[in-house]
Amino acid sequence: MDKLLITGGRPIDGTIRISGAKNAALPILAATLLTKEPVTLRNLPHLNDITTMIELLVCMGVEVLINEDMSVQINAGTLKDCTAPYSLVKTMRASILVLGPLLAHFGEANVSLPGGCAIGSRPVDLHLRGMEALGAHIVMEDGYIKARRDARLTGNSYFFDTVSVTGTENVLMAAVLADGETVIENAAREPEVVDLAKCLVAMGAKIDGIGTDTLRVTGVETLHGCDYKVLPDRIEAGTYLVAGAVSGGRVMLKDVDPKSMDAVLAKLREAGAKIVTTDDTILLDMEGRRPKAVDVTTAPYPAFPTDMQAQFTVLNAVAEGTGTVEETIFENRFMHIQELHRMGAQAIIKGNTVVIQGVERLHAAPVMATDLRASASLVLAALVADGETLVDRIYHIDRGYECIEEKLQQLGASIKRVAG
Repeated sequence: MDKLLITGGRPIDGTIRISGAKNAALPILAATLLTKEPVTLRNLPHLNDITTMIELLVCMGVEVLINEDMSVQINAGTLKDCTAPYSLVKTMRASILVLGPLLAHFGEANVSLPGGCAIGSRPVDLHLRGMEALGAHIVMEDGYIKARRDARLTGNSYFFDTVSVTGTENVLMAAVLADGETVIENAAREPEVVDLAKCLVAMGAKIDGIGTDTLRVTGVETLHGCDYKVLPDRIEAGTYLVAGAVSGGRVMLKDVDPKSMDAVLAKLREAGAKIVTTDDTILLDMEGRRPKAVDVTTAPYPAFPTDMQAQFTVLNAVAEGTGTVEETIFENRFMHIQELHRMGAQAIIKGNTVVIQGVERLHAAPVMATDLRASASLVLAALVADGETLVDRIYHIDRGYECIEEKLQQLGASIKRVAG
């Protein structure tokens, strides 16, 4: 099992390109099931989760071609099986996103109950109630969600009790082929949801209210193919900006969308970073200074993202002063704290809040990744720790960060992948 070996203390200074957003690419890949015409997708990140989703499509009979320019052409007209098997779904929760498209387009879906990161309860009942509101018949048998429709799905109003990104995406994809109008209320507003909606519109869907918490969908009989470029990954971008901040360094990001990162950029400025943005670049410069501690509370977009919580915990761990990080989305997302303790972090968990007293230096220790974003936080901590840190279980990192060691090397870090 591969590990990352990181020697801390090197200044972070350089320029990197940000990859396409995993959390936009996964639902957009699922959306290709909504048409029998070829769909070409660009700027897909090279990640294990993307590979898994493509494998899932292929195992259902979908034709996938990788072009010379690394774009991917997907043709669901060849689909033979509406089953998403446990062997693939168990490795990635986002597999549930094929439920809505399969049901709406092909009339049935057999989707194994999902797996993924162990960061608390993320029930699928919001997805299922949304499908039932559109007229689907759903039973749970042998660990599978088995969904059917007698005729075309029927438009309806559906209110999400809790804001759900994947739930919004699944119901939205089902609604675009439903008969009549569907109103999705308390919808997630994340940029990745917006990107999916824009792709669906490019395929011929009729959606109003994109970017708001109320989506109005007028169903159409069929969708067509399109050529679509996935938006940049705001979480990857935020992670590398924090790398610059914790190290007192300087980072230039290219192919990024600053408008999707207002909450993160505001907290980085509060921490003392000088930040300059253009339409597609972000420059962060700490000018050699240690960051100042900040208080962070996670909440649905446009508030501070839960996927940046662990990274800012590390920022506070080496900052001047005391900062608090409150997690309101998931109940089990502080598993990285025990590993940071091993590196000398002064952090106390109180319910859904962690209070961190900053220290001048962390020290190297062998640590173990527990989920995707927690693993990124351990890499950030290792960058500013004295000595050599070995980060184990980095398959979590590979699910969400494309070429993380190469990109950090471009920024001047001493990091390499080693066989474990």
